[in-house]
Amino acid sequence: MEWIENHNLSGLVIGICTFLIIGLFHPAVIKAEYYWGTRSWWLFLLSGIVGIAASLACRHVVASTIFGVFAFSSFWSIKEIFDQEKRVRKGWFPRNPRRRYGWDEEREPGKSGRTRPARKGQ
Repeated sequence: MEWIENHNLSGLVIGICTFLIIGLFHPAVIKAEYYWGTRSWWLFLLSGIVGIAASLACRHVVASTIFGVFAFSSFWSIKEIFDQEKRVRKGWFPRNPRRRYGWDEEREPGKSGRTRPARKGQ
């Protein structure tokens, strides 16, 4: 790590790591929603809290910054996991055929009431 600072590469290393962390969180959110749904939000919360603790405990500026980027990318993923469910509902992403979704009951006749509006006189 000292070599990185001596050659003024700290910003470059932080930038590359930030790019990689954000890039890895996109498929992680998609897979987490596919297999576990929005119930997986707490995993991102816990990883964010661990990232903050690591960032505060680390004395090296580059490593501390990378842990901070990881932590707040985890927190942002909590929002994204709920947005991903909306994208699945719209059909933009595949849904898991082995899972039941909250909106499945809305589409099944008999469970959500009428499927068509009533005609006059009925």
